Amino acid sequence: MTTRLSPLVLCLCTVLLSTGYLSAQNDPGPRSGPAGAGSFYPTLNSNEQALFNEALEDFKEVDSVTGSLPGEEGKGLGPAFNGNSCAQCHSQPAIGGSSPGLKSLQNPIANPQVALATLDGASNTVPSFITTDGPMREARFILSNGLKDGGVHDLYTIAGRSDAPGCNLAQPDFVTAVNTGNVIFRIPTPIFGLGLVEATSDATLQSSFNASANARAALKIGGKFNTNGNDGTMTRFGWKAQNKSLMVFVGEAYNVEQGVSNEVFPNERSAVPGCIFNNSPEDSTRFLNDNSSSPNFGSSIGTSAEMGSDAINFALFSRLSAPPTPGTSTSSTQNGAALFASTGCSLCHTPTLTTGKSPFTGMSNVTYNPYSDFALHNMGKGLSDGITQGAAGSQQFRTAPLWGLGQRLFFLHDGRTSDLVVAIEDHNSIGSEAIQVVKAYNKLNATQQQDLLNFLRSL
Repeated sequence: MTTRLSPLVLCLCTVLLSTGYLSAQNDPGPRSGPAGAGSFYPTLNSNEQALFNEALEDFKEVDSVTGSLPGEEGKGLGPAFNGNSCAQCHSQPAIGGSSPGLKSLQNPIANPQVALATLDGASNTVPSFITTDGPMREARFILSNGLKDGGVHDLYTIAGRSDAPGCNLAQPDFVTAVNTGNVIFRIPTPIFGLGLVEATSDATLQSSFNASANARAALKIGGKFNTNGNDGTMTRFGWKAQNKSLMVFVGEAYNVEQGVSNEVFPNERSAVPGCIFNNSPEDSTRFLNDNSSSPNFGSSIGTSAEMGSDAINFALFSRLSAPPTPGTSTSSTQNGAALFASTGCSLCHTPTLTTGKSPFTGMSNVTYNPYSDFALHNMGKGLSDGITQGAAGSQQFRTAPLWGLGQRLFFLHDGRTSDLVVAIEDHNSIGSEAIQVVKAYNKLNATQQQDLLNFLRSL
């Protein structure tokens, strides 16, 4: 017997097909193939390349409390920490990238923060928001004792570790924080190519921003730059563009994420009695013929990265690293690039900027493709984190650079999704400056939406 569809059903099917609802667009997923990232900027001279390689080794260093454990020769971990190595957090798709994960097509690994909880005898409990297949995260409390907080509360402490005898520092109460909605998360940001960003003048950023003023106004997109409270210059690093320079960025991360006091942030965090095992700062300038972290002022200062502090070397690694290489261009990604501009995505995710003068070979006056204006934009209630940093309010975030997005595993500031489509739709919430842009994306037909997604995964 033949079943015939009614005219109404046929009409509905025609409408659904024409609007693309029966052929949903999909995130192609992380791009396979070589990482295309993690090396030095290609025009550097041989000395600068050697400097990068030495800094990379420092970036991979694993820290223990006193530097006395095999395989963990770095010193200064804790008393509280989120990780024990820079490369642990920044490793996808290569060292210097974003959070690792099991779905990586370059280096699939489980979230290292799970095993880190009990490494070397530590007595930590893994918080509910840290999972084997999820992103590496830091946690911030919105309030503490009824007052605004916003600071990082490290996941783990060194209590119970074999190299921290007598330390009894307890973990923060994450159970209560989660149950009361008082905790928000941040995931690692990639640091590839950041020397180009640092070498871009405030005037260039402002000029590029001003050039799109009329087009942004037509789509109700505002924006402003975060600034340094002392000299008024633009800050540009971190999820809310809260850090002025790469030196400040890495120095703060070393102190906050690994608990290592350094010359940029010289005071120990969570410095409770019984949990302090080193002098502060634990990381300081190393001098020639000096194997310790204490300055030897009787020696000549060396010129290699091995003579600098860890923090200096982390900044050098960031400054000298090359931007991620995009994937192969196709007709679909070319069409997607045009749609990226016509829908208004490029009004915040600025495709090109140009550096000013740089002290490093071949990095002056370079046009590069970060896909960010490095300004703050209101992303609405749906993405609000309740945290204020500098001029950035709770709903404001720096435009996330999209270069390298093709091999990223987790999206948005808290890693809440691995799906590009969800990340795009999450830009559409009450108060968001991206509402009109998301509407334009949703009006594209099925093929156009897929082209745009393919373009994003080609970056």
